[in-house]
Amino acid sequence: MNDELGKRIQVYFAENTDTYLLSIQQHLIVSAVALLIASVIGIIGAFFCLKYVKQEKWITGLFQILRIVPSLAVLLLLLPLMGAGLRPALTALVILAVPSILLNTIAGLRNVSSGLLEAAYGMGMTESQALWKVQVPLAMPLILTGVKTAIIEIVASATLASKIGAGGLGDLIFTGLGLNRFDLLLIGGLSVALIAVAANLILDLTERNLVINKFKNEKRGFQG
Repeated sequence: MNDELGKRIQVYFAENTDTYLLSIQQHLIVSAVALLIASVIGIIGAFFCLKYVKQEKWITGLFQILRIVPSLAVLLLLLPLMGAGLRPALTALVILAVPSILLNTIAGLRNVSSGLLEAAYGMGMTESQALWKVQVPLAMPLILTGVKTAIIEIVASATLASKIGAGGLGDLIFTGLGLNRFDLLLIGGLSVALIAVAANLILDLTERNLVINKFKNEKRGFQG
């Protein structure tokens, strides 16, 4: 059985390499674009919530409610409005990803020590300078945690995009389900998992190489 499965996988890659690479490309594009849009919305939304505290519960509550709705249901609801293809898939993925980025960004910015902010103001920084030079760098670990959660959800849920003609590895997975082909399910499922792991590792490296260095530099600046 294992030998037969291995042969099927070899035959698939021998005959469908271009199709597989196209599916990988489509999956990466829809995931990256969805993450970028969700990050912009989530981070800007967090700044808005910090400035207008009374509106925070309505904004966070709205996205939390939308997040409860299954992605497939959102896709089906968007079909009459947007048709099939990339746009409804991106919309559903963005709705799924925004809450974790939004909530983590709010928590990260609020957890910055008031003492550090007072020291920044004492050094002559404006509110805007303190935000970008102190709060944002110190909040970045929590922000990136939200982004890491979002990218895993996006990559996994992007498989549903194939249901509405947006392509990606979902085509391979659903073909495997329809034809009862375990080799296709294995190739598609492992590919999605590897993309999620790779994205998570990239964000981990970003956090270690950039965020931690900025954190150390800020501490040295205040200590000096």
